[in-house]
Amino acid sequence: MSDMMETLRNEEKMTPKQIEIVKAAIELFSEKGYYNTSTSEIANRAGVAEGTIFRHYRTKKDLLVAIVTPVITNFSAPVFAKKFVSQVFQNDYEHFEDLLYAFIKNRFEFAQSNLPLIKILLQELAFHPEIQTAYKKEFGEKVIPAFNQALDFYKEKGELRDLPNETMIRMMVTTILGFMITRFIVQSDKDWDDETEINQTIAYIMGGVGKKG
Repeated sequence: MSDMMETLRNEEKMTPKQIEIVKAAIELFSEKGYYNTSTSEIANRAGVAEGTIFRHYRTKKDLLVAIVTPVITNFSAPVFAKKFVSQVFQNDYEHFEDLLYAFIKNRFEFAQSNLPLIKILLQELAFHPEIQTAYKKEFGEKVIPAFNQALDFYKEKGELRDLPNETMIRMMVTTILGFMITRFIVQSDKDWDDETEINQTIAYIMGGVGKKG
């Protein structure tokens, strides 16, 4: 069981049947997508009656949101930002690209360890306002303040261009998410050199936000 599945089980205080329902839903949503998965398929794989699902989750959407919301919390800033911020933002990095490497590597390894859940999040984020709202809340409250502090610091060091922080964060996040989606969903079967791709992603970002020579 992945760390995120363990978190889900503990946070929701699930019954054994709920655990089987959620595990089955994660597998099927990851394999087929939310819209192509029926509650009867989830029930069949979980070994429960379909009515059991609806005793715990009013709709299929409620089941999806119950799965995805803890993933958003942990993908944006695990353990309510404390672990993530301490791992990434509270270390001393001589250069901004060192911080960027730590940021991408941290999230990359988290995604690798929780791949079915991350696939669901990345696949469904664009289609469900509830998930978008939860993601914006977590990212806005936990990650952006730490990012702003880091950007201001490296601007003062003369490493970054004098662009609005909001613009820089948008450029970085869209680039990193694009890499993650390609790596884990669009071309997951490709023979990737992950370290090279991470470093090339950093070089691309620095070409936009870094101060030229």
